[in-house]
Amino acid sequence: MSLRVTQSMLNTQLMRNLTNNLGRMNTLQNQLSTGKIINKPSDDPIGITFALRYRSELDANDQYTENVDAALSFLQYTETTIGQAGDVMQRTRELLVQGANGTVDQTSLDAIKTEISQLYSQMVEIGNTQFNGKQVFNGENTGGKPYPALTLEDAADPLGNPPVYKAYHVASDTGVIKYELSAGMSMAVNITGNEVFGGPVANDADTTSDNVFQLLRRAHDLLAAGDQEGISNLIGQVDTRMNTMLTKRSEIGARMNRIELIQNRLNDIDINLQTLQSKTEDADMAEVITNMKMEENVYQASLSVGAQLIRPSLVDFLR
Repeated sequence: MSLRVTQSMLNTQLMRNLTNNLGRMNTLQNQLSTGKIINKPSDDPIGITFALRYRSELDANDQYTENVDAALSFLQYTETTIGQAGDVMQRTRELLVQGANGTVDQTSLDAIKTEISQLYSQMVEIGNTQFNGKQVFNGENTGGKPYPALTLEDAADPLGNPPVYKAYHVASDTGVIKYELSAGMSMAVNITGNEVFGGPVANDADTTSDNVFQLLRRAHDLLAAGDQEGISNLIGQVDTRMNTMLTKRSEIGARMNRIELIQNRLNDIDINLQTLQSKTEDADMAEVITNMKMEENVYQASLSVGAQLIRPSLVDFLR
């Protein structure tokens, strides 16, 4: 039994084909304008899963990169600051060597004492260094200064309310600040004041401590008393503290080297993830343009053929 084909059926099928053609052209137009082959989940349900995963991993990698940059900046600043403290200690040693010279009179010793007092204040300022508004040498207590800004001549009153301490009496916070630099890997980025400047001194008469502030106080007192033998003996302790500072600078340098390796690795991961994301999401523009032109030709041909199909009318059949 043959199927009767009516003019209405021809018109309906023509409109359906034109609509499908326009739909394909719309899809290609979206790909051409966005540069993406996946513009909605239905375009490629499996591909969108991979694309979202790559985006998530890229976001995480970007955060690790920011953490690495912050850690590297913090360590570089800390290393510079410890270098400044080392310069103060080097100047202190030079002055002590001058003061230990038996030919130096008390007037010259008093002049050296005055400079030692200034070096003490400078060391306190270095100990209270801030980076981005946070204390560098006060562990996790980044909001408070670790060392009281009192000069050697200022009086201390531990029994007062509030108590008043000198820098050599107090200990810095010992908390460790860690940055997560990659998945499951964290690194401490801070050095505490106790490590750099020495632990607190309980007894002012302590002559064994190499606490930086205690050494400067003792140097000040020995110069005032004209005790050149004591000054000479103090030089060895200054050398010990300077070696400790150099060790801490070396430790920071080792951390910085490792962080730079991590930074390079994160950059490689970023490139790899972007390549995978591009392969999954990005459209082949040459292919899209070619397909677009082909669909335009098909659409124009469809319109031309359709014009022939819908041309007959009742008047044409009555002729």
